[in-house]
Amino acid sequence: MSNIQILNKETLSNKKYALKYVTFEKPDADGVFHTVEKEVYFRPDAVAVLLVDDEHKKLLFGKQFRLPAFLNGSDSGYLIEVCAGLIDDNETPESTAHREVAEEMGYAITNLQRIATAYSSPGGITEMIYYFTARYNPASKTGDGGGLKEEGEHIEPVEMSFDEAREKLEQGWFREAKTIMLLQHFFMNLN
Repeated sequence: MSNIQILNKETLSNKKYALKYVTFEKPDADGVFHTVEKEVYFRPDAVAVLLVDDEHKKLLFGKQFRLPAFLNGSDSGYLIEVCAGLIDDNETPESTAHREVAEEMGYAITNLQRIATAYSSPGGITEMIYYFTARYNPASKTGDGGGLKEEGEHIEPVEMSFDEAREKLEQGWFREAKTIMLLQHFFMNLN
């Protein structure tokens, strides 16, 4: 049983997902209880998928505008990332991965393999991310991709060779954590 006691939850915003101010008590290493206050964003869980074309030794990413990156110093706000998206209420992480790849990249995928499951930013966000790799190839193209216009998405597919992606990873060129984690895993396990 947990020694954490939730004392109060105040909703600060509920526009899309809940942002709450939570007051709680927790013991320190000596067992002395302290009152702590934190803002917590209750964001749904998500998936991230690194798309791999083994035959042509290519990886497929999406380029899209990210307002928080722009607000925090990115000149353009555009990032190159692995395919990712939120898990809907009626979905499994696996079905979300297939749906998001079709919507964003326009491909049907095979060999979907879960690599890890981790909290995205546990200091302030509840979101858990399911990390996957999957295979695609030119013959598995099913549509245009680009994301959902009604959600304001405009995602440009960006293909890179294994060598180019590894070089950019080593140079610190990628600026998005899900992408960095999946690329590190991929290159550590490449035979």
